[in-house]
Amino acid sequence: MTTRAEWQQLAEDRILDAQAHLHPAVGRWSAAYYLIGYAVECGLKSCILALVGAHPEVIYEDRRFSQDVWTHDIESLVVLARLKADRDADAAANPALYTNWLRVKDWTEQSRYLQKTQAEAERLFEAVTHPNDGVMRWIRLRW
Repeated sequence: MTTRAEWQQLAEDRILDAQAHLHPAVGRWSAAYYLIGYAVECGLKSCILALVGAHPEVIYEDRRFSQDVWTHDIESLVVLARLKADRDADAAANPALYTNWLRVKDWTEQSRYLQKTQAEAERLFEAVTHPNDGVMRWIRLRW
C-alpha cells in the first residue's frame, strides 16, 4: 500500500523526471507529457488519503469508493478527493489557474501511447508547475 507521503514523493519525483525529459539535450516530449500528468495523479491520490485520514467514514458511504480510487482520470480523482467545489471556486477567481486546470484535465494515462510535441509537453508542464498558478501548487496546499 502506498502512503500519503509516498504519493507525495512520487508526485515530486515525476515532476523532476518530466523536467529532465524536457531538457533540449534529451527532448523526450512524449515522456515528459506523460510524467507530468502522472505527477498530478499522484498528488490527487495523496489528497484522497488526506480525506480518508480526516474522515475515515468516507470509505463506507459509497461501496464503490475503494474501487473508484484506482482510476487515473484527473477529474474523477478531484471528485473523489472532494475538492471539486474548492477547485471550481479557486479557478473561477483565478483565470490562470482555470486555464491550467483545463490543460491538465485532458491528460490521461493513455497518453503514454501517444506522440506529443515539444509545445504540448511544455504547456502541460507549465500548467502543472507554474509557481503561482500551477495545478501542483494548488494540490500541495491540500495534500
